[in-house]
Amino acid sequence: MTETIEIHIGYGGETRLVGRCRYANKVRNSSSVFEYADEWLSYGEAFALDPANLPLNSNPVYSNSEKSALPGAMRDTAPDRWGQQLIRRAFLKSGERRTLSALDYLLAINDQTRIGALRYKREGEIDFDHDIGRYRVPPLIRLPALLNAADAVHSNRDTAEDLKLLLNEGSPLGGARPKSAVVDKDGQLAIAKFPKPSDDRSIPHGEILALTLARKAGLNTALGQLQTVAGRPVALIKRFDRAGEYRIPFLSAMSLLGLDDGDTGTYTDIAECIRMYSSAPIADLHELWRRIVFGVMIGNLDNHLRNHGFLYEGDGKWRLSPAYDLNPVPIEEKVRELETWISEEGPEASVDLSRRAAPYFAIKDNHAVQIIDEVSQATASWRDVARRLDMSAADIATYASAFDSAGS
Repeated sequence: MTETIEIHIGYGGETRLVGRCRYANKVRNSSSVFEYADEWLSYGEAFALDPANLPLNSNPVYSNSEKSALPGAMRDTAPDRWGQQLIRRAFLKSGERRTLSALDYLLAINDQTRIGALRYKREGEIDFDHDIGRYRVPPLIRLPALLNAADAVHSNRDTAEDLKLLLNEGSPLGGARPKSAVVDKDGQLAIAKFPKPSDDRSIPHGEILALTLARKAGLNTALGQLQTVAGRPVALIKRFDRAGEYRIPFLSAMSLLGLDDGDTGTYTDIAECIRMYSSAPIADLHELWRRIVFGVMIGNLDNHLRNHGFLYEGDGKWRLSPAYDLNPVPIEEKVRELETWISEEGPEASVDLSRRAAPYFAIKDNHAVQIIDEVSQATASWRDVARRLDMSAADIATYASAFDSAGS
């Protein structure tokens, strides 16, 4: 089956047609063909949705894959494991018995909460809401209902109403853990990240602890805070791809590198992208290397390429986005190896390996020593910060190995 969808972009307060994508869904090796629209190519502020893989010209771009086969810039806006799980269950409860395509997942998201600035229509559709309908993003007061619905999904007792709430109001987002889009008390779009009933430590506490320490260590991060919902912790993360009502184009490092889920890359690969596409390459290179050191020191091991992103700044340039999805992992759960390697030397989460790679990030040795010292001082305070966040004594004991096992 072949479908064509229109790709639009919310940019500068307006929505413009960018291009079209023809998608052929097959049992093996699905394929797509992307072409920019003439209207976009003639627009004075037009830019490439992905400068490395979707260059701004009239040539069609062909993609094929046993996975999604969507161009990376579009794939970044689709749901990951949590969202796909909700969508599959919703289709089953509605009586649909078919294998869902990448387009089914892509279009089953509330347009208002989709990551980045891309918006989609099937041919013939008059708006961007598809089959979901127009639903408002839930305010914080809806968090108890959203948390209960997420619990129901994990215990396989979800109802059609639970899925309707999570899909329509909350909207499925990327990642493996339960979450929902919400509007915070300031009226801004945010992500609520929920605990799982089976968790043996507070993951929300761990993420907010990491973000707090990261800012203390001089990193540019997403803003987050903890909220207690029905006696359980929920992490609220403010969306950095929005500026009020304006959408900001987003691109993951995975897409910029032309890779797919499961592919591996290195921080030195990301550094090359920064050199090519950033408007402030030295600042971004230094920021990225500081993130490497910080990640090693807190045991942030799930640092795959989707967890590094870029925001469009204008004039064809992209800047490293605020750091996000920072999570300390106790050594009892995972050996000290990184999903995204520091360099080709290997996967070890090692400060020494980080220091040897510093020249790739335009950092001289004396500056590297200074950054390591600053990050070390910030992370050394983790227990005090954890207590201020009301982390339990049991969780502090559990998280200790994430910090105390920092690679030398």
